[in-house]
Amino acid sequence: MASEVKVPTLGESVTEGTIGEWLKQPGDPVKVDEPIASLETDKVAVEVPSPVAGVIGELKAAVGDTVEVGAVIATVEDDVAAGESTKVAPREQDEAPADKPTPAAAKDAPAGDAQTLSPAVRRAVLEHGVDPSTIKGTGKDGRLTKEDVLAAAQAKKSGGGTIDDAAPDQAKAAAAPAPAGERREERVKMTRMRQTIAKRLKGAQENAALLTTFNDVDMSAVIEAREKYKDLFAKKHDIKLGFMGFFAKAACLALKDVPAVNAYIEGDEIVYHDYVDISVAVSAPNGLVVPVIRDAQAKGFARIEKDIADFGKRARDGTLTMEDMKGGTFTISNGGVFGSLMSTPIINPPQSAVLGLHRIEDRPVAIDGKVEIRPMMYIALSYDHRLIDGREAVTALKIIKEAIEDPTRMLIDL
Repeated sequence: MASEVKVPTLGESVTEGTIGEWLKQPGDPVKVDEPIASLETDKVAVEVPSPVAGVIGELKAAVGDTVEVGAVIATVEDDVAAGESTKVAPREQDEAPADKPTPAAAKDAPAGDAQTLSPAVRRAVLEHGVDPSTIKGTGKDGRLTKEDVLAAAQAKKSGGGTIDDAAPDQAKAAAAPAPAGERREERVKMTRMRQTIAKRLKGAQENAALLTTFNDVDMSAVIEAREKYKDLFAKKHDIKLGFMGFFAKAACLALKDVPAVNAYIEGDEIVYHDYVDISVAVSAPNGLVVPVIRDAQAKGFARIEKDIADFGKRARDGTLTMEDMKGGTFTISNGGVFGSLMSTPIINPPQSAVLGLHRIEDRPVAIDGKVEIRPMMYIALSYDHRLIDGREAVTALKIIKEAIEDPTRMLIDL
């Protein structure tokens, strides 16, 4: 008997996705809830699980096809029907059943070969030309992570580790350098996420009256606080004390005093929020994603830092969900981690403002009539001038600057 695999609900207002990759092929055994396909949506890559255990039957959509929520994209045959109608690969016939491995098999089976790779891990494997079956996974239930693949690739380069030096022929060919003087071009279809990013950013420029105001911040006080309390903070909360927690709390102060910066336009109305949901721009393998720290105004530094660290890890692993991206009233984008000195960030519609952070560098500044070298950062606030006046934007940025330069303000709500 065959069971249908349908496109799951993808989130509010998302009605379709694109088949990015088939993780299983006809004849492959599959467990309950094991991913069989990677589905690209406008915001994230979603894995489609199998509803039953059995063997993959027919694939009803190809890579690149657009499929709607609820559409049948594959069938799964139960074990009996599969044994009668589908020839199982010899490798699978020789092994013990997937759900009842023998102790020896469970112990000796290569970690990378006993599981389905996530999209992020699969991309890393192809990029670095390593054999996943020779890598020991450190993730949950022994799953491979992107960091495992990168570490194995580094070990292979240095001549150590457990990587089999005989990489697949395709990987060797892809890694082979082009002959001297040869010019090459490559055409790669834009992913659905990249197409959506392009449309949204261009739409923001066309639909909003964008303007950016700048300021610079003396980071001495924050750096001193981090240095003084980093060990105690990490010991108590099991997370590092970073800069983003300071800026998130400083932004909450500014948005409370200047509510227009935390609002957005909907039709002919302005929607104000008495809460702060901060979208944090994170770089992911498929492009920029903006998961949301909800109720940031009510969270402490430790909770905010943990949320940010979790988002960063899951963005790299490709496991962020639609719910993680939903909403957001204000965005913080940190280009400083890539070395940016200054930029004019683009708002994340329907939001009306975005705070851009940049690299910290020692610069000479005038302090009480004397020139001193201080760790300085340029900060930028891009905003929709249809809703936010220049005075409000400058005031909000100034509040953030003052809170960072004197973190005590965040404790006493000034």
